[in-house]
Amino acid sequence: MGKIKKINKTHGDGKFRKQDFRKIGDNVIFEKGVLVFHPENIEIGNNVYIGHYTILKGYYKNSMVIKDDVWIGPKCFLHSAGGLIIEKGVGIGPGVIILTSQHTTGDLENPVYFAPLQFEGVHIEENCDIGAGSIILPGSRIGKGAIIGAGAVVTKNIPPFEIWAGVPAKKIGIRK
Repeated sequence: MGKIKKINKTHGDGKFRKQDFRKIGDNVIFEKGVLVFHPENIEIGNNVYIGHYTILKGYYKNSMVIKDDVWIGPKCFLHSAGGLIIEKGVGIGPGVIILTSQHTTGDLENPVYFAPLQFEGVHIEENCDIGAGSIILPGSRIGKGAIIGAGAVVTKNIPPFEIWAGVPAKKIGIRK
């Protein structure tokens, strides 16, 4: 069997102050239990709501940009190791997970989580709605005005104004 690495580093406790952010706008609401990592690489616009127990998982490189008038429901996990942009007017339902890195498949002798990381950004264009419990995987771009159904798993780019749902997500309609 291959050599197993010992895990011995913490990412911190997620406590933050508003002045720790690269940029933070007016009327930003952080509900109880929100955790933020690497706020120095996070920009938040005006009129942003971040629900209870959400995690903004910034990274020591790349950035997370959340523009104006965004609503993020409770218990979401937003990850920005590969870069994350959320344009204005986006609604993100409770329990949504957005990932921007993943492990390669590695080799047969070691657990996958010891394999090298691949980084790919996620971009959610303006006026999208991301349904509760959806998962957005690395490298995905969600076009302007698109709707992602609750529980969907997005594995690729979504064109503007389309409605996608399912696992993996498939086109089910056009927004009119």
